Amino acid sequence: MKNSNSNTKLILLHPYIQKQGSSSRLWLLAFISFFTIAFLLTLIYTRESVSGRTTAAVRRTVRGPGSSVSAFGGGGGGGGGALLPTTVINTLLHYASRSNDSFHMTYAELKPISDVLRKCSSPCNFLVFGLTQETLLWKALNHNGRTVFIDENRYYAAYFEELHPEIDAYDVQYTTKASETRELIASAKAQIRNECRPVQNLLFSDCKLGINDLPNHVYEVDWDLILIDGPRGEGDEGPGRMQPIFTSGVLARSKKGGNPKTHIFVHDYYRDVEKMSGDEFLCKENLVELNEVLAHFVVERMEENSYQYCRNKNINTSRKASSSS
Repeated sequence: MKNSNSNTKLILLHPYIQKQGSSSRLWLLAFISFFTIAFLLTLIYTRESVSGRTTAAVRRTVRGPGSSVSAFGGGGGGGGGALLPTTVINTLLHYASRSNDSFHMTYAELKPISDVLRKCSSPCNFLVFGLTQETLLWKALNHNGRTVFIDENRYYAAYFEELHPEIDAYDVQYTTKASETRELIASAKAQIRNECRPVQNLLFSDCKLGINDLPNHVYEVDWDLILIDGPRGEGDEGPGRMQPIFTSGVLARSKKGGNPKTHIFVHDYYRDVEKMSGDEFLCKENLVELNEVLAHFVVERMEENSYQYCRNKNINTSRKASSSS
């Protein structure tokens, strides 16, 4: 009997001993898991911290002090770790492949426009009439600003945008002929208080020299700089540049905000059409620089009830009228 009782006691104690051992192992497993997780979290945090400091150091090294171009495609350029913006890369490729072309601006012509862009408050609004050899250059020089191109050839504008998606180009249908320059100028002067006012929204104008079929937002932008290098100006049957010159003068005088002054450059100013239209609608009093082929005007914003393009011309006319009377 004693043997039987002792065996029974042993059987009753056995489950308790097993349960106690299982509990100890669970606590041990929980303890080890806790420290394992803590170790992994510490390791991950340390690696991310080191990686972040390394990336920042690389950027500082590539960018250098005062640089605004990120080594990893920042600043509006290309993606995927490009060191230069897409526009700059395209410009370099363009000029490297077409360095022998003869129809391009000289350094003396490029420099004044580049200087104005460089000094322009950011972002700079740059309107260009004509898609030319310098198109990619203008886009690159105004990298942080808005650059819009207007061209007479809708097929070339579409092709250029497809070739360079970063370019913002629109086409316009010119209705003028170079041979009609004097007649069109006389008509605009006769309508100076109506359709051809110096201050107006050309989107709603029927002035023969005004361009009114551009996208609406073109008329709403306060342009800081306008370059007139199109359309074609050769021959009497060509459209001439009377419309872009008149339109630029109105856009400059009709600004609602931004810088009250607008820099307007007219290329090929030695030609009669450019010179006659420029003198009439941009005014000699606003001419600040002139070389052989490029004229630089600075036209100021005017009050809405202004009805004169050039102040000095009206003053001279009044003096002549007074002296004759």
